[in-house]
Amino acid sequence: LSLVHRLDRETSGVLVLTKRRSELRRLHEAFREGRVSKVYQALVVGHWSLGTIDIDAPLAVNERRGGERHVVVSKAGKASLTKVMPTEMRKAGSLVTVHPQTGRTHQIRVHLQHRGHPIVGDSRYGDPDDNRRLKRLGAGRLCLHAQSIAFADEHGGERMFTAPLPEDFETAMDAVFRAS
Repeated sequence: LSLVHRLDRETSGVLVLTKRRSELRRLHEAFREGRVSKVYQALVVGHWSLGTIDIDAPLAVNERRGGERHVVVSKAGKASLTKVMPTEMRKAGSLVTVHPQTGRTHQIRVHLQHRGHPIVGDSRYGDPDDNRRLKRLGAGRLCLHAQSIAFADEHGGERMFTAPLPEDFETAMDAVFRAS
């Protein structure tokens, strides 16, 4: 089996693998050309008052922290576009649906943090005080979930794979919403 794409270690959800090398090459090309549709759910800190927006902010890997990649918004970075739609909003946190249009490292996490709403439990891009407070309430994970992925199969038919929110994500969401 070959891994077609990657998720951040702490992100739950759909992951695509293939058995055939030819299919791996075809899907890699589809990802590069933007012919793959991905939908994520993210629980963010604070009341999302921005409505449905496009976050168009270039991203660059220009720092390394502890030997790991750290991504920042930078004019010198690569073009990056993320569509965000609010799903459920409360004072302490909001559930948003995210459609990344490009596939940059940590794109969703950095874009949401850039707009003032880091993902709950994000130890790399979130606020440590918010994370500690929300963890005490029961939100002890990175609340980013790859809900679905869709692409054309080798015969031109549409393939879509989905994954429900895991129990620990729902527990975290309930804890954050109760705090509102």
